[in-house]
Amino acid sequence: MCNNSSITQFLLLAFADTWELQLLHFWLFLAIYLAALLGNSLIITAVVCNHRLHTPMYFFLLNLSLLDLGSISTTVPKSMANSLWNTRAISYAGCAAQVFLSVSFISAEYFLLTVMAYDRYVAICKPLHYGTLLGSRACVHMAAAAWGSGFFYAVLPTANTFSIPLCQGNAVDQFFCEIPQILKLACSESYLRELRLLAFSAFPFLGCFVFIVVSYVEIFRAVLKIPSQQGRHKAFSTCLPHLAVVSLFISISFFAYLKPRSILFPALDLVMAVLYSVVPPALNPLIYSMRNQDLKDAVWKLVTE
Repeated sequence: MCNNSSITQFLLLAFADTWELQLLHFWLFLAIYLAALLGNSLIITAVVCNHRLHTPMYFFLLNLSLLDLGSISTTVPKSMANSLWNTRAISYAGCAAQVFLSVSFISAEYFLLTVMAYDRYVAICKPLHYGTLLGSRACVHMAAAAWGSGFFYAVLPTANTFSIPLCQGNAVDQFFCEIPQILKLACSESYLRELRLLAFSAFPFLGCFVFIVVSYVEIFRAVLKIPSQQGRHKAFSTCLPHLAVVSLFISISFFAYLKPRSILFPALDLVMAVLYSVVPPALNPLIYSMRNQDLKDAVWKLVTE
């Protein structure tokens, strides 16, 4: 039996038992990590250096790229290092920091995606008030609120998780420290504590989800009223990347955390964790640049000059 005071480190889940497969995991994660670094860094640099992109939409996209960099850098480098050095260990403080930072960045990204939905709503439904409602000061305040809310939101779940006594060993069935996996190590039944955490999570996230849905209902109504097909296509093209990112983020996160407890497949938990913590930071730059000619031009100009 052990408790929090006696645990000095946790053991993360190894992707494979053989050195060759661990090396394959290292190179695969390294490729994804470098793709995320390159894609998000290009977007950040393009937005900063190109004056045509100094608009609210691209300002929020810059913040999204920063959050993606923070999110993937919290989990992937440690997992790669463990595979390369053939170890599973992470310190107690490192595990707590990983939980806090991962929850912070993922929560802040969700709040920022809500702000970006509001940006698209104002741009399409209230274009004459766009400059007034989304001035530079208002954009900075909304972005700061998303970042601050994410970090504030992570305090209680992290403190709550690491305050419970742990008596089920120190092996975490995940490649990074994740709250549901740490709760499985609790001495007593953790269902009530898990339900409290879920309830705490549900209210702000449900509110943001409803806001995003209502915003896009109004957006689609406004777009369908545009008489010209070219105008409708242009309006949709500014919304589809954001809608794709939101759909990917929400669907994976909801299934990962709200799936029935009867579904007990460790491999499925591992796949879902990779999908919501590793894949989006690498895919988001591609999704946003695919249908955005201004962003593609700015990135191409940045690369070729």
